Amino acid sequence: MNAEVIFVIAVLLLAVYLFVTEKLPVDLVALLVMALLLVSSSVTPAEGFAGFSNSATITVASMFILSAGLFRTGAVNFLGDLVNVLFKRNFWIAMFVVMLLVAVLSAFINNTPVIAIFLPILLGVARETRISASKILMPISFASMFGGVCTLIGTSTNILVSSIAEKRGLRPFTMFEFAPLGLIMFAVGTAYLLLVGIRLIPDRRGEGDLTESFQLDEYLTEIVLLHGAASVGERIKNAPLVRDLDITIVEVRRDEQRFQQPNGEFLLRGNDVLVVRCDLEKIREMQEHEGVQFRPQVKWGDDSLTSEDFRLVEAVVGPNSSLVGSTLKRVNFRENYGATVLAIRHRGELLREKLSETWLSGGDLLLLEIHTDRLNALKRNRDLIITSEQSTVEFRRNKVVIALVIVVGVIAAASLNLAPIVVSSAVGAILLILTKCITLDEAYRAIEWKIIFLLAGVLSLGVALESSGAARLISSNLVSTVGSIGLIALVSAFYLLTSVLTEMMSNNATAALLAPIAIATAAALGVNPQPLLVAVTFAASASFMTPVGYQTNTMIYGPGQYKFIDFVKVGTPLNIIFWLLATFLIPVFWEF
Repeated sequence: MNAEVIFVIAVLLLAVYLFVTEKLPVDLVALLVMALLLVSSSVTPAEGFAGFSNSATITVASMFILSAGLFRTGAVNFLGDLVNVLFKRNFWIAMFVVMLLVAVLSAFINNTPVIAIFLPILLGVARETRISASKILMPISFASMFGGVCTLIGTSTNILVSSIAEKRGLRPFTMFEFAPLGLIMFAVGTAYLLLVGIRLIPDRRGEGDLTESFQLDEYLTEIVLLHGAASVGERIKNAPLVRDLDITIVEVRRDEQRFQQPNGEFLLRGNDVLVVRCDLEKIREMQEHEGVQFRPQVKWGDDSLTSEDFRLVEAVVGPNSSLVGSTLKRVNFRENYGATVLAIRHRGELLREKLSETWLSGGDLLLLEIHTDRLNALKRNRDLIITSEQSTVEFRRNKVVIALVIVVGVIAAASLNLAPIVVSSAVGAILLILTKCITLDEAYRAIEWKIIFLLAGVLSLGVALESSGAARLISSNLVSTVGSIGLIALVSAFYLLTSVLTEMMSNNATAALLAPIAIATAAALGVNPQPLLVAVTFAASASFMTPVGYQTNTMIYGPGQYKFIDFVKVGTPLNIIFWLLATFLIPVFWEF
């Protein structure tokens, strides 16, 4: 083991540590790794930056545009009416049909926007049918993963591993090569969820309105600002009541007027009735403040905080949102997004105080009060997914046939080997723009740039692992410990290792790190590396045990009001079932 190998392994361990702990954003970690490898000359500049021109990176970016093109034409939204009808007739039939629809869509387009479309639809269905939303959302997230492993373009991980194999001179995977095993896993996974899994999910989300759902009634009260109070004549940002007690003024009522979401420049007057949000301890402190009088307690509901001009909405922070890793105060949320945050569901915990200082994560659910004039702009904002109502975006329905033909053409061209997937997907994305199914600006916004930079950065580590000999060193240890048991044991080990890492860190990063090691392990044994690469591919896209292991789990974490243990309880048996299926079936479909 020379110095270069030691350094590359140290960088690998650092990357895994940073990915798991999330001390830095995943895309920044990937770029940091690339920079360390470049500075140390572990990779050449050409090798270090090759990830940006890698076929996987370009294909994934193109698939984001193809997915957005389908959604901008409304090709998927008609399914909402079907879902409503089915759930009103029979829950179990509806669950099977919705899981099937989500799986089929996720097999051909990115599953993140699929879940984004279905989230408000299913939450609306849950409210109408009085079914707990938590019973619906987790199976739908899992179904998107079932579908994603059925085709080459179903998830970015499949494309990434295929590209790594091709770069090493191996045969890339074909469009439907994963389908036989993927369909078996879909059938088994769906049967498990319908027979056992859904029954294990607690009824976390009840039937109440948003105010009740966030238990906000205990944190809202009305006070009267009497003449002579220290805050009279002060602007809100300078008022002692706000400055000393750190409360949030949600609304000011003056005579017959209602001033909702008043900004910091709003001037307070005597006899103003303030609707304030604060915890019980601060309410007690306010009682001691001279010039503050409490009004008779009222029962708060959504109608108490809504009017013709203002509404309450629920929004989830997307997994690749620019809000992740920041605070409301840092991003100046109220001014930039035109909304006041009244409560946050953060990692299974309900927060109603010190909101401006809370570090936001993907999957956090925000209760917002927003002016109706700003609502459409918020719906178009990619940082947040509105879950309390369906989108009112104007679709280009006259382009839906064109978009479908283009996407089908991309799939057909790649399936029939008329063109590599990177070529057909890029051409398809360009055609969607030229035919005005999607604008150029929308195409740029559709690309999840965090994933693109993650892929580009982490690919350099795979190159360093191979060129330094670190991959051979790790693989030789695997061969000596597990390989002696047999090739099936190696498949099982790679699947299990990938599965465990994927539950804790990015699935793309996991695949990029383990694929070169799988190839080196097969080379050491003189066997076909395809079975080991398939094990890495499937395991990296089958993360059921945690809410942070896969993007769709993160998206439904807050809206379903889940706790971490819910995913462990439902997902652990499913992970074990898929591990056993992969162990014995992968060598059947892909021979060594």
